[in-house]
Amino acid sequence: MSQSPLHVVILAAGKGTRMYSKLPKVLHEIGGEPMMARVIDTARSLNPAGIHVVIGHGKEMVRERVKRDVNWVEQTEQLGTGHAVKMALPHLPPEGRTLVLYGDVPLTDTATLEALLEAAGSEVGLLTDVLDNPAGYGRIIREGGKVVAIVEEKDANPEQKAVKETNTGILVLPNAKLESWLNSLSSNNAQGEYYLTDLIALANADGIAVRPVQVAASYLAAGVNNKVQLAELERIFQTNQAQALLTAGVTLRDPARFDLRGRLKHGQDVVIDVNVVLEGEVELGDNVEIGANCVIKNAKIGAGTKIAPFSSLENCEIGTAAAIGPYARLRPGAKLADEVHIGNFVEVKNTVMGKGSKANHLTYLGDAEIGSQTNIGAGTITANYDGVNKHKTVIGDDVRIGSNVVLVAPVSLGNKVTIGGGSTITKNCEDNTLVLARARQTIIEGWIRPEKESKK
Repeated sequence: MSQSPLHVVILAAGKGTRMYSKLPKVLHEIGGEPMMARVIDTARSLNPAGIHVVIGHGKEMVRERVKRDVNWVEQTEQLGTGHAVKMALPHLPPEGRTLVLYGDVPLTDTATLEALLEAAGSEVGLLTDVLDNPAGYGRIIREGGKVVAIVEEKDANPEQKAVKETNTGILVLPNAKLESWLNSLSSNNAQGEYYLTDLIALANADGIAVRPVQVAASYLAAGVNNKVQLAELERIFQTNQAQALLTAGVTLRDPARFDLRGRLKHGQDVVIDVNVVLEGEVELGDNVEIGANCVIKNAKIGAGTKIAPFSSLENCEIGTAAAIGPYARLRPGAKLADEVHIGNFVEVKNTVMGKGSKANHLTYLGDAEIGSQTNIGAGTITANYDGVNKHKTVIGDDVRIGSNVVLVAPVSLGNKVTIGGGSTITKNCEDNTLVLARARQTIIEGWIRPEKESKK
């Protein structure tokens, strides 16, 4: 792969009618990333001199959602693949090579493209596949083993349709010939489009060899045209990720019921139960256990921590030997120290909790700073919002808060404060105090409860 410079052109202007979606096809996701973003990242791994993305339908949305440093090229009319590459021609130098990729072919890997570039040398590289059912694909036409043309399905005769070797569309082309070849294309075909595949015949006419490389597996060059194909590639992608994690020592209770939609950094002896979804950047320390049906996004979880089933964690950090859930929700800004317990139906948002503190059930902790070894009773809430602004609650070390307590922020509780159950706290509490803030219980003697008259 000493040829240089290398430029990459990614075709991504199509509408994707068969997706039946307002979202441009290339923005549909595989593994939590837009398909086109994955293609760009793979292209970037080849260290090209430039990446040029040809966009058309939904171009504003594509630019907005695909946060990548590329050269955007607009194709105002979709007149075929040959026309799309021609739009990028002004950005390609007369020397070196151009690799043509597709924004809806998301699982092509670096190794496949490196092999294609190696085989192509300074000539033409063509990535092919052999399919049991090649219907709908362009056929590779050979004479004496030599690739002489690609014929699209709609233009193929019965003999050509019987060919099972198909065109993936991925090509390596010599820049020195690119302009003359693209200008020679004709739209005299069943589709009325300028086919990039016609460059194979032009290369043969100019005496430039076409070097075919067959993909190791069909999914590496599979495109997405509908939601069925999108789902098929998603499952292949997830299966490959699961196998890699198993090989690295992660225990997946059922690899078929696990989704990684981002990146996972993990220690040893990590156990993940069924139907767990990991998104964004997730880090799991040694001996972390994730229970069934948890969704975890952008989280760092310390060694020995156990996340019980049906918990939802997002943009949070948990220390070592903590216990979370079941049915817990950690929202952005939750930062829990070692040995913290968050129980069932507890919600924590933008809150720091010190070592060993506990909120075991039916509690909301928002915009709070909580010390160590503090216990928060069931039904406690920090009333942090006044309708306009959020306010902070500060709770010290070794505080004991009874059930059904409302802490009306801004408010501060000192160390070793005890709050009686059912209290509504609106004023700061000093260290080592017992605080009660509730109405006195009254019994009304002689009261008769009204009852409905009985029906006779």
